[in-house]
Amino acid sequence: RLGSVVAYFTSAKFLLYLGHALSTWGDRMWHFAVSVFLVELYGNSLLLTAVYGLVVAGSVLLLGAIIGDWVDKNSRLKVAQTSLVVQNASVILCGIILMTIFLFKTQLLTLYHGWLLTVCYILVITIANIANLASTATAITIQRDWIVVVAGEDRSKLADMNATIRRIDQLTNILAPMAVGQIMTFGSPMIGCGFISGWNLMSMCVEYLLLWKVYQKTPTLALKSAKVEESELKQLNVKKESDVKPAEGVQLIVEKDVTGFEPQQEKEVSCTARIAEPFITFRDGWVAYYNQPVFLAGMGLAFLYMTVLGFDCITTGYAYTQGLSGSVLSLLMGASAVTGIMGTVAFTWLRRKCGLIRTGLISGVAQFACLVLCAISVFMPGSPLDLTVSPFADISARLFESEPLPTIASPEDKPGMVFATGMPSLLNGSTTPANSDPEMSPEPVPLISVSLLFAGVIAARVGLWSFDLTVTQLLQENVVESERGIINGVQNSMNYLLDLLHFIMVILAPNPEAFGLLVLISVSFVAMGHIMYFRFAQKSLGKQLFVCCTPDPKAVSDSTPPGNTSTV
Repeated sequence: RLGSVVAYFTSAKFLLYLGHALSTWGDRMWHFAVSVFLVELYGNSLLLTAVYGLVVAGSVLLLGAIIGDWVDKNSRLKVAQTSLVVQNASVILCGIILMTIFLFKTQLLTLYHGWLLTVCYILVITIANIANLASTATAITIQRDWIVVVAGEDRSKLADMNATIRRIDQLTNILAPMAVGQIMTFGSPMIGCGFISGWNLMSMCVEYLLLWKVYQKTPTLALKSAKVEESELKQLNVKKESDVKPAEGVQLIVEKDVTGFEPQQEKEVSCTARIAEPFITFRDGWVAYYNQPVFLAGMGLAFLYMTVLGFDCITTGYAYTQGLSGSVLSLLMGASAVTGIMGTVAFTWLRRKCGLIRTGLISGVAQFACLVLCAISVFMPGSPLDLTVSPFADISARLFESEPLPTIASPEDKPGMVFATGMPSLLNGSTTPANSDPEMSPEPVPLISVSLLFAGVIAARVGLWSFDLTVTQLLQENVVESERGIINGVQNSMNYLLDLLHFIMVILAPNPEAFGLLVLISVSFVAMGHIMYFRFAQKSLGKQLFVCCTPDPKAVSDSTPPGNTSTV
């Protein structure tokens, strides 16, 4: 028994978990702290944080396909190590710059009429954005590629590994911000910067070693280049059989630049071609994503990002207008993390009983059924829904009249977003809970509406995370190895696009009186996402869609759509 325990703790699977835990812990600490730092530096204004969030989302939206293409065209170890070093080095450099600003902010304000301080702010946001892009590359290569290779041909093992990765995410989403928040509270922001920089330096060294160990223990990780060459050779032969001209065939080989079929011939590439290459990659990535057999499933997942029904700054701020305290909200966030973990457990059980595609259907129905409670809450006593109130009334005054309280982390903890414990100024211009001053609000707000809202949001986490894992594994199993990076890069871009739209929606209707309308729109988008998934499942399973049997664990899962011959 001792030998089996030692074998597990030295296995590639466990080392992958450990590396992911260290990486995610550092990410969550940084994403939480950088928003607080930017608010602290800019006089308790959300301006820098909003700019940072916009830059991060826009960068991933535009560069997701290019990052994924880079992941595809380079060896696994090179991609993982490069993205790891760039990410951690960027965070360390950011931490040093922030510590310098905290120490010498007064002097920086007087130098060059404050322009030097502005340059420092731009540097921090730029370097932090580079760190986030590197983190995106790390997530694509480890969670979408390495994990598939480590699992081998065992799809049940792949499902278990995906679920474990999500459990690690859920735990670090709560615990990491709490840890760094205590350091910043009882120390100072400068101490927090120093701690995060030191953590990332230590973590980078350990993760680098773990990646090397996993790579050594899994020889198939080194076979990526050969498989890419084989895939491209097949595509080339198909095109030749279709009467492609010889010159065109040669051009195809040169453009790939990874096959090495003509090492002796160096083709000169014009400056125009080099400039156009990223745009071509961007276009090709989105076209390839659209042509994937799991396109509708990926779009269904992306549509779930167009929602205010999560523990982000919008919903948290709304809760404050309804009289919920910070302690109650922290308990609710803990409950949402528990239900998220329950969703990962439900995923593995449902997949064994009903197959992967049907698991997505069941998860979608469960999530939507829970969100119906949120829709009902809009019309219950205590709901401030009043569409006669202008959403733009005095908005310019409300944007600057209040000081937001420190922030807390969301269970989803999306990079670049603020998670305020106080009421965001976009909602009511005050961080004070609605019932905190008896003279201002003598009558308490009924809690029926907000209770139903959060009951639905928390319960829906079971279906949400089970559905997320389903789509993740569908992408892992059905996207050919040579396109995993670029397809998952485009999927990240789609997620960020819909997430940006949800913030634009809030900007257009920022009043608490309009929040009920945002809830209904959010539920509608979730429904549309699951309708897309249903259409995908219908195409894949046909008449067998509603036949829920117990498949043989050793049998091939139902996740490969017709016409797709790719394997895990």
